[in-house]
Amino acid sequence: MPTFGLMKASWKKYTLQFKQPSGTSRGVLRTKNSYFLILEQNGKTGIGECGMLHGLSADDRPDYEAQLNYLVNHLHQPFAKLMGDLQEFPSLQFGLEMAFRDLETRDHVLFETPFTQGETTQSINGLIWMGSVDFMKEQVRKRLKEGFTVLKMKVGAVDFEDELRILQSVRQEYSADELELRVDANGAFGAAEALHKLERLAALQIHSIEQPIKKGQWHEMASLCEATPLPIALDEELIGVFEEKNRRKLISTIRPQYIILKPSFIGGFQESEEWIALSEEFGAGWWVTSALESNIGLNAIAQWNATLDNPMPSGLGTGSLYTNNFKSPLYVEGGRIGYDPTAAWEINFG
Repeated sequence: MPTFGLMKASWKKYTLQFKQPSGTSRGVLRTKNSYFLILEQNGKTGIGECGMLHGLSADDRPDYEAQLNYLVNHLHQPFAKLMGDLQEFPSLQFGLEMAFRDLETRDHVLFETPFTQGETTQSINGLIWMGSVDFMKEQVRKRLKEGFTVLKMKVGAVDFEDELRILQSVRQEYSADELELRVDANGAFGAAEALHKLERLAALQIHSIEQPIKKGQWHEMASLCEATPLPIALDEELIGVFEEKNRRKLISTIRPQYIILKPSFIGGFQESEEWIALSEEFGAGWWVTSALESNIGLNAIAQWNATLDNPMPSGLGTGSLYTNNFKSPLYVEGGRIGYDPTAAWEINFG
């Protein structure tokens, strides 16, 4: 049980700037705000990133900063009570969990593993953002040149026929054995049209599709998962489902092939591990993905993911998206994320 005696706590807001506008089915992203919980005790500092994402996170609420103020003023309370009080603020749960673990360790090594010792790396997917056909093709060429063997393409914002043509051109050059293709619809397909679109995608030997229809349509999603010609991964569907009984009902109703774990969206490591146990109980696979955090949050997620022993490529390649990210020991090379224990951190919130 953590103790918070004689602790100083504060928070900082930091605006991350995208190197280039990044398109999703929900719009174009140019900036991303993150909040950092900073704990100081006995000469040590712990930092936790509260990665709320506007328009998507369950805790995208007007009282978010007020809840942060409540948190820093109530750290004398038991850790379990704080986490319970923050149930509807999953990114704050994650920030608190991360900050406390960071306070207990040193040099932001939250989990000591062969990964943090620089002995192993983790396979990740290369992300293809939405945009013009030429822009998306250019990204594909760049990711392949960088050595990625798994690509994840956002679909649903531009013409579906154009998106299919891009995927077809990639598949004509690289077989499914050579290159794994994943797509993420972010809920962009209508329930009535989704199965037909999945059938067309399946012809291209797509590995999986994330969130083909909007969240909240459990029975429609269940029908899709039963009839789908390619595996379906739930992503947004997990957001805002806080209690175990509701999580169990969701998984048992929909019966997805996979679930996607974003700790900032679902309450941190402990909550994510509960989702993992539930998915495995019902025969679903899973993998971990970042949610546009800075390198501080990405570092924590990558280190935690290294403890899970899941061979599936994860979605942890977002550290290079920003012009003003924090310098960290993380690096991406040959389609894998690694950690250089000799590299120094540079963290300045301005």
